[in-house]
Amino acid sequence: LRPPTVIGQFHTLFFGSVRMFFLGVLGFAVYGNEALHFSCDPDRRELNLYCYNQFRPITPQVFWALQLVTVLVPGAVFHLYAACKNIDQEEILERPIYTVFYIISVLLRIILEVIAFWLQSHLFGFQVHPLYMCDASALEKTFNVTKCMVPEHFEKTIFLSAMYTFTVITILLCVAEIFEILCRRLGYLTNQ
Repeated sequence: LRPPTVIGQFHTLFFGSVRMFFLGVLGFAVYGNEALHFSCDPDRRELNLYCYNQFRPITPQVFWALQLVTVLVPGAVFHLYAACKNIDQEEILERPIYTVFYIISVLLRIILEVIAFWLQSHLFGFQVHPLYMCDASALEKTFNVTKCMVPEHFEKTIFLSAMYTFTVITILLCVAEIFEILCRRLGYLTNQ
């Protein structure tokens, strides 16, 4: 079962291919070995790991994979329901109850994308700085605040910007899809 709107079909293509390809291929290239190349002063393994975990409570690849899966859930639930009930693409727009449920699934996608945007901004910020100041006082009393080098910080900043852009594009596509549904629904009502 395809989405009932042209914008919904484009969103599926955009979301399913471009965003996942970007994350899977380029995300691994940019963030793949980040923990191995993250180094602090003094360069000791336990200090590097401790500070890296402070710097990245969750790796960006895991966060974005969870975001993709989470945002897919409302649409997947609706399409599973529609497939089980043998609802075709046009029925979604013809029957008010199906239209309402579909719009709710799109609204849930918007809400989940907004939450993901907010979480991403709090976890990763909008720019990756070349130095990270780590509070390592809990590790040993000899360390207070230590400087750590963040590898490929400029590439990571570009990648962060791209992921924010993908989130905004997805939100805009979902809003446009709701407008398309409402316009087509109003057109269906006036043709009856």
